[in-house]
Amino acid sequence: MFELLWRGILIGIGATILMDLWAILLHRFFGQPKANWAPGGRWFWHLSRGTVFHENIAAAEPYAHELALGWAGHYAVGILYGAVFAFIVGPGWFSAPTFVPAWIFGIVTVAAGWFLMQPGMGIGWAASKTPKPNKVRFLNLAAHTVFALGLYGSAFLIR
Repeated sequence: MFELLWRGILIGIGATILMDLWAILLHRFFGQPKANWAPGGRWFWHLSRGTVFHENIAAAEPYAHELALGWAGHYAVGILYGAVFAFIVGPGWFSAPTFVPAWIFGIVTVAAGWFLMQPGMGIGWAASKTPKPNKVRFLNLAAHTVFALGLYGSAFLIR
C-alpha cells in the first residue's frame, strides 16, 4: 500500500508539472493568458470556511496569500489524483503502464473542474458563463489529456 501511495504521489507531481509546462507552451506560442491560480487560491480559502459557490470569485473577500494557496491547491489536487489513480490501477499497471487507463482517468477528472470549481468560482457549469465556453471546455480537455500523459510518462520514469 505504501508503495502505491508514493508512486501515486510521484506521478501526480509529474503529471501536474507537465500540465503546467503545457500552459506555458500555450502562453508563449499561442497567446493564451498565463495561468493565474490566485482566483483558485481565493476559492480554496473560502472553501475551507464553508463557502463552495460564489456569484463571482473576484468579488469575494480577498486572501493575502491566495496566489500561493492557489498553486499549492493545484499541486495538492494533482497529487491526490495521482494517488487515487495509483490505487485504482494497482501495482500491475506500474510494471507495464499503458496510456488508455491514464487518459480515461484524466478525462474523468475534468468533471471536478466543470461541476465543482468552475461553478464555485461563478463561471458556471463547465464554464457556461464565460465568453467562449466551448473554447474553455476544449482547453480543459486538452490540459487533462496532457495530465494523463504526465501520469503515464511519470510511471515510466519511476519504474
